[in-house]
Amino acid sequence: MRIKDKMPELEGATTWLNGEVTKDELIGEKPTLIHFWSVSCGLCKEAMPKVNAFREDFKDQLNVVAVHMPRSEKDLDIEQIKTIAEEHDITQPIFVDNEHKLTDAFENQYVPAYYVFDAEGNLRHFQAGGDGMKLLTKRVNRVLGIK
Repeated sequence: MRIKDKMPELEGATTWLNGEVTKDELIGEKPTLIHFWSVSCGLCKEAMPKVNAFREDFKDQLNVVAVHMPRSEKDLDIEQIKTIAEEHDITQPIFVDNEHKLTDAFENQYVPAYYVFDAEGNLRHFQAGGDGMKLLTKRVNRVLGIK
């Protein structure tokens, strides 16, 4: 995806955990952070407390959606995804993308990966890797109009 691209439809989930959301429900009032992770990704697990703090700090100003992107056959186990999500306090909706339908729509190749969309659903920021929460915070603040 490129900056200013529209958010893809959230279609093709193997299942949803913690509730289901649609693109239409996310666009309009608040910006949205969509983060890709995988149960086999150590960096994802290390970054999760920061993502969770981010989710809580901005809960009234920002939608947060997780996408589980499997990287191997072992990552396809729904029960393992549920267990890791619970262990790491992932309470936001989780789109389980075992067929890589949303991953392909985002043209995403990385975990962890973070996509920030403005309230109109336009991509405003992308980053990949476990570090960089300060940069992500700065970009979200910009989208929220916070100095």
